[in-house]
Amino acid sequence: MKNDIEDLFDREKRNEPKMKVERKDGEPTAAFKGASWAALFIGVSAYLIGLFNAGMELNEKGYYFAILIFGLYSSVSLQKAVRDKDENIPVTNIYYGLSWFALLISILLMGIGLYNAGSIVLSEKGFYAMAFVLSIFAAITVQKNVRDTQKAREMD
Repeated sequence: MKNDIEDLFDREKRNEPKMKVERKDGEPTAAFKGASWAALFIGVSAYLIGLFNAGMELNEKGYYFAILIFGLYSSVSLQKAVRDKDENIPVTNIYYGLSWFALLISILLMGIGLYNAGSIVLSEKGFYAMAFVLSIFAAITVQKNVRDTQKAREMD
C-alpha cells in the first residue's frame, strides 16, 4: 500500500510541467526582494511598537515618529537622486544637495534626541537607533529593487 501512495505522488510530479519564473536581466531575485520588504517591515514595526510601548510623553513620541518618517522619505529621495545621476537622468544640484542634507539632518536629529533623552535607558536608545538604521537601509533597498524590476521589465 505504501508503494502505491508513493507511486501516486511520483506520477503527479512527473505529469505536472514545472513553471519556471524567468527573471529579467538586471532584476533582483524574489528572495532579495522579499528580504528587503521583510527588513523594512521588521524595522518599522519594531520601532513603532517600541514607541507605542514607551513611557514617554506624547510629544516625545511624535518627535521620534516624525524623525522616522523624515528619515524614510529622505533616504528614498536620496537613493532616487543618486541613481538618476548615475543613469544620466537630469537631477538639479539643489535637489541632490537637499536629499543629502535631509538624510543627514534626520540622522542627526535622531542622535540628538536619543542623546538628550534622560528618561530612556541606554539599551532602549540602542534599540531605537538600530531599528531606525534598519528601516532606512531597508527603505533604500526596497526602492532600489522596485526601480531595478521596473527597468528590467521595460527593457523586455
